[in-house]
Amino acid sequence: MFECTVCGKRFTQSAHLVRHSRIHSGEKPHKCPECDKAFNRSGYLITHMRVHTGEKAYKCSLCDKSFSQSSHLQRHKRYVHRHRRPFDCFYCGMMFKSSHELRRHVYTHTGAKPYSCRHCSDCFTHLNTLKAHLLKSHNEGTGFTCHICQKKFSHSGKLKEHLLRHEGVKPYVCDDCSKGFCTATELRSHQLKHTDYKQFCCGSCGKYFKRKDKVVRHFNRCSVKLGYVHIFAKQD
Repeated sequence: MFECTVCGKRFTQSAHLVRHSRIHSGEKPHKCPECDKAFNRSGYLITHMRVHTGEKAYKCSLCDKSFSQSSHLQRHKRYVHRHRRPFDCFYCGMMFKSSHELRRHVYTHTGAKPYSCRHCSDCFTHLNTLKAHLLKSHNEGTGFTCHICQKKFSHSGKLKEHLLRHEGVKPYVCDDCSKGFCTATELRSHQLKHTDYKQFCCGSCGKYFKRKDKVVRHFNRCSVKLGYVHIFAKQD
C-alpha cells in the first residue's frame, strides 16, 4: 500500500498516490497548448481540448444533435428521447418511473416530514436528509470527511463532487457553449437553456415547462383560477 503523508489516504498503486498528491500540492502538470488552463489529470485535459477542437464525434440517431463525449450522447437520449414516465405528479407534473418515487416526491408539496430525528425535534422529508442531519448535528453515522477543509458528507459521491471544487476542475462540459461544471446535475440544469424539451407539466391545465420552479409558480396561479385550494406558496 502507498500512503499519503499529508492525509493518510492509502492507494494500491504508486501512480494513484502521485495523482492524489497533486490535490495537496496544487500541481497541474497537464497544460493546454491553446490557452492558459492546466489540469492535474490527463483525462481532464483531453476533455477540455474538445472545447478548442470542436470535435463532436458522437451523433444522435434520433435527431441532428452531436456530442463530444459518448456519455453526453447517452444522457441526451435518456432525457430528450426517452418515453414518458408513467407516474406523474398532480402538483407539478414531474414524471417518475415508480409509484414509490412519486410518493416521496409528493412530500415536497404536501409538507409531510415522515423522518424524525431521535435526538431532537427536527423532522425531514427524505431519509437522506435525516442521515445528513444526524451526521452533522449529532455525529451519528458513517461520514466521509474532506481532508482539505474537514467538511463532512453522508455520501461518498457528495464528497467527490466537493473535492472537484477544491481542485478547480469542471469535467462536465456543455457541448453547445463549452461552459464547464463540477457535477452532472449542474450540467443537466444548464443544458435546458439549449433545448426546447419541456418535461414538467401543470397538473391543472396541461401546460409544459422546462424548469420545475417555473411550473410550481404557474400551478399556484392556475389552481386559483380553476377554483382549487392554494396548495403551496413556496417550493424548497
